[in-house]
Amino acid sequence: MAKKVVASLKDDSKEGRAYTKVIKMVKSPKTGAYTFDEQMVLNEKVQDFFKK
Repeated sequence: MAKKVVASLKDDSKEGRAYTKVIKMVKSPKTGAYTFDEQMVLNEKVQDFFKK
């Protein structure tokens, strides 16, 4: 069944490869606890995401 799901998602388009999932740890100023900021970002914008 997994092959069927993967095959339906492939779609022969290269658009999915243009994005990267990025995860950044962010410290809360109030509590001091860490949270994770997860986003799908264009490959060209990955460095900009981490500079924020």
